Amino acid sequence: MNKEKVRVIPLGGLGEIGKNITAIEYGDEIIVVDCGISFPDEEMYGVDLVIPDINYLIDKKENIKGLFLTHGHEDHIGATPYILQQLNMPVYGTKLTLGLVENKLREHNMLSDCVLVPVDAGEDVILDKIRVEFIRVTHSIADSCALAIHTPLGIILHTGDFKIDYTPIDGLVMDLNRIGELGEEGVLLLLADSTNVERSGHSISEKTIGETLLRIFSNAKGRVIVATFASNIHRMQQIVNASLKYNRKISFSGRSMENISKVAMDLGYLHIPEESILDIDDTSKYSDENITIITTGSQGEPMAGLSRIAYGSHRKITINSNDLFIISASPIPGNDKMISKVINQLFRKGVDVIYEDLEEVHVSGHAYQEELKLVHTLAKPKYFMPVHGEYRHLKHHSDLAIRLGMYQKDVFTLETGQVLEVSNEGVDTSKRVRTGGIYVDGIGVGDVGNIVLRDRRYLAKDGMVTIVIAIDRETYSIVAGPDIITRGFVYAREAEELINDIKEISREEVEACLNNNVVEWHILKTSVKKSVEQLLYDRTKRRPIIFPIIMDV
Repeated sequence: MNKEKVRVIPLGGLGEIGKNITAIEYGDEIIVVDCGISFPDEEMYGVDLVIPDINYLIDKKENIKGLFLTHGHEDHIGATPYILQQLNMPVYGTKLTLGLVENKLREHNMLSDCVLVPVDAGEDVILDKIRVEFIRVTHSIADSCALAIHTPLGIILHTGDFKIDYTPIDGLVMDLNRIGELGEEGVLLLLADSTNVERSGHSISEKTIGETLLRIFSNAKGRVIVATFASNIHRMQQIVNASLKYNRKISFSGRSMENISKVAMDLGYLHIPEESILDIDDTSKYSDENITIITTGSQGEPMAGLSRIAYGSHRKITINSNDLFIISASPIPGNDKMISKVINQLFRKGVDVIYEDLEEVHVSGHAYQEELKLVHTLAKPKYFMPVHGEYRHLKHHSDLAIRLGMYQKDVFTLETGQVLEVSNEGVDTSKRVRTGGIYVDGIGVGDVGNIVLRDRRYLAKDGMVTIVIAIDRETYSIVAGPDIITRGFVYAREAEELINDIKEISREEVEACLNNNVVEWHILKTSVKKSVEQLLYDRTKRRPIIFPIIMDV
C-alpha cells in the first residue's frame, strides 16, 4: 500500500493575528513558509513582540531545506532573525522581501552568517522531492508572491496575503492565469488568506487612494503629515507623487519608515528624485506649503512618530496651526482606542485630521469575498484549509468554500499546532505538535514566561507590599522591623492605620515561629505572606503582591 503523505503544520498564525509560520513536509524534506511576529496585547506587560515557538522544527533540523517568504510584512518576516539564530537555513524570497530581511539581519549582526537566495516571480526552487514555485500576487507591499509547492502527491497552493488589484501601482497584476493552469493540473490543497472574508464584494484598487491624495494635497495650505504603514511602499509612492505634483519636498520620520524607504529606493521600488528628499532637520528651511512628512504611528502606538508629534514629545517635529494630518491606514483589531486618542489629541491642538471614516485614504491589501471566490474557482482544490486571520475568519472562509461546492469533509478549519496530513487514503487531522509564543522583552528572548506576566499583571492591578524584618537566629528574636514599603497599593502616609496593622500581624507571625524555634526562611516568609494577604483582602478586597524579606543579623 502506498504510504506517501504530505503534512501541513501551522506553527503560528491560525486563529490569531500575526506570527505566521507553516511547516510543509513530504518524506524527509521540510520547508518553512513565512516567519512572522505578532505584537503584544494589553495583558502582556513589558513584552515587545511575540515570536513563534519552533521546537518542533529544531527537533527535525536535519530535514529542513529552507525558509520561503511570501512577502515583506512584519507578521510574515519579523521573526526571521530570532528563528535563524536557533535554526540557520537558506532563506528564499523576492528582491524587496529579502532586502527588508537583510536590513533586520544586519541590525542583529548576523547577516554574514545567513544565506539569502533571491527568487523572481515565475521562478522555481528545486529541492530533492519538492519544487517551490513563486507566483506573483498583488498586496499592500510590492513583490508579494503565492507559493505553489509541488510534491509527488500533488500541488499545495499557498496564496500568502493577497488581493486582486487590476490596476496596481507598479503595473504588475496578479498572475491569475498561472493559478488557473495549476487548477487544470490539479491542486491537492489550497491554503488561502482569510483576513477579509467577512467583507462582501471586491476590494478597492490602491490607485483610488492616489486620486484622493491629489485632491487633498491640492487644498493643503501648510505641511502635510501622513502616517501610514512603513512597509506600504505603493502607498508611499502615491504620497510622493502627490507631493511632487504640488512642489513639496519629502521627509521621512521614524526608524522603520527611514529604513524601509531607503531599502525600497535602493532596490528601485520607490521612486523619488534625490533633490526632493529632505532630512527632517532641514524641513525648517522651507515654507510649510512645500513640505510633506511621512511618518510611522498609524496605529496610535505611543512611541511611534505620530503619537509623539500629537503629544508634543517629538524631538524634531512640533505642530503648526496650518498642518494637515492624514492617517492612511485602518486600525488593526484592538488598536482602535489608541488611534482614537491620537486623533482627538491632534484636534485639540487645532489642526485638521483626515482619516478613513472621512475620506478614502486607505484600502485594504486583503481579498474580499468575490476575490476569494475567483481564486477558489480557478484553483479547484481537492482540499481546502483557510489561513491568516482570527478563528472566526477561518470559519467564515470554510463556509464560503462549502457554498462554492466543496464537500464539508474536504474543508478543514484548524488551529495552530494541529497537523493536516494528506495521503492517498484521505486526510487525518488527529495529530498535534507543540506550538506557542515566545516573548521578546528588550534583549531577552524567552526569559519572560506566563508566571512573570502573571506577576506583572498583579503588580499593575493591585501593586506590591514589601515587609522587611531582621531576626537574630541565636536568640530567636526580632531585632529590627517590620518595616513596610508599598508601591501601587496605598499611599502610606494616608493609610497609617492599615500599615500599622500590617506591621503588627507580621510581627505576630514571625514571633510565633521564633517562639517555636522555627527559623527557616521559607516558613517565616510563607507565614507572613499568608497572614498579610488575608488581612489586606478583608480590609481592601485587593490582592497586592506580598514580598516578605527576612534578614539574619
